[in-house]
Amino acid sequence: MNSPWNGLEMEPGSGRRDQTGNLEASIASDTVDREVKPIFFAAFFFVMQADTGDVPAVPAQAQSALVEMVMNSGLIAKAVLALLLFASLYSWTVILGKSASLRKATGASRRFIQGFGKATRLQEIAVLAEECKASPMAQVFEDVYETYKRQTGGSGPPRNIAPLERSAQTSASQAVTSLERQLTWLATIASISVYVGLFGTVMGIVDAFHGLGTAGAATLRAVAPGISEALITTAAGLFVAVPANIAYNQFAARVRVFASAIDDFCRELLNSLEEIPVRAAIVQRTPVPAAPEPAREAERGLFK
Repeated sequence: MNSPWNGLEMEPGSGRRDQTGNLEASIASDTVDREVKPIFFAAFFFVMQADTGDVPAVPAQAQSALVEMVMNSGLIAKAVLALLLFASLYSWTVILGKSASLRKATGASRRFIQGFGKATRLQEIAVLAEECKASPMAQVFEDVYETYKRQTGGSGPPRNIAPLERSAQTSASQAVTSLERQLTWLATIASISVYVGLFGTVMGIVDAFHGLGTAGAATLRAVAPGISEALITTAAGLFVAVPANIAYNQFAARVRVFASAIDDFCRELLNSLEEIPVRAAIVQRTPVPAAPEPAREAERGLFK
């Protein structure tokens, strides 16, 4: 049995236009793809070119001095650098993975919203939702549609709209939570990386002054190497924290756009379901025009 939506076109509301506009703005403001990733790949290309000797990136003496300072660092400084290296690798893994997943969700959501505006049957939207699995809106529709089918068997007006509202709210919350997954790690890395590097610097300076006091030579030449070795950890902390902070802010902004679009879609979907009894009544009250009588000449012609 077909749904009461069969043959009834859905009126395009302003909410759907707002959702599409928000998702397009999310794509246009994808600063992670335009800024953070190019910086990462440019740095990687720069290092590779420097290793092959194609460009004079850093003098050999400076490279050897940097490696020497790292190797001569204390145990605490080396542990801090190892921790920051692990945090950097993990943060870039999250950045690249989350960027790809959000881009996929944005494209699928745009296709689903456009198809939702053109569909005239619930079954058509269900098929579209299967094709746009990456869209949070499609996930919300599938959960609400399952609740609707349990109430009505897949046809007719819903008996109670309250379960549909609860299903939409729960599904929307789960979709936003899924989009926010691993963002807290980016925020944590961005917040504590500088302090971890500063801890290594402080401990390095403490070791340098302790060695200075033991040697008894109170000169700048004696204390400068230890302080320079200690400051490496602060630079490493900044190198880890800045990309993570930029990525977190951009991802959080895009998740807020998705959350707003999901809320708009939930309201529009529930409004459409509430209008089913009204539309069904209109269809039932619409008189069916009687078939016109055949012309008398045609009737006579049948018996010729």
